[in-house]
Amino acid sequence: MRKQSTPAEDALWQALRGRRIAGAKFRGQHAVGPFIVDFICLEHHLVVEVDGDIHLAQQGRDRERDAYLRAGGLDIVRVTNDDVLNRLETVVQRIVTRLSDAGS
Repeated sequence: MRKQSTPAEDALWQALRGRRIAGAKFRGQHAVGPFIVDFICLEHHLVVEVDGDIHLAQQGRDRERDAYLRAGGLDIVRVTNDDVLNRLETVVQRIVTRLSDAGS
């Protein structure tokens, strides 16, 4: 588990914390099996991953990780650092949409 979050993770956490998005409770840096996910809403089985440039070099590993999480019944929203820092409202809307899809 990382001790320090990135600026993008901090910005997204401010939007997610305290049930600010659709009343959903999110946890940060949560263990799921052998992986640590950036954010998770257990009630809606939704993981939100904030990807930096490193993820361009580890796409195969990310696909395996996503397959593991999906096999465990989790849905995944992947966003980039740039999206969070420059288009936070769009990111929040994507999360709201996935939360409502999970509730139907």
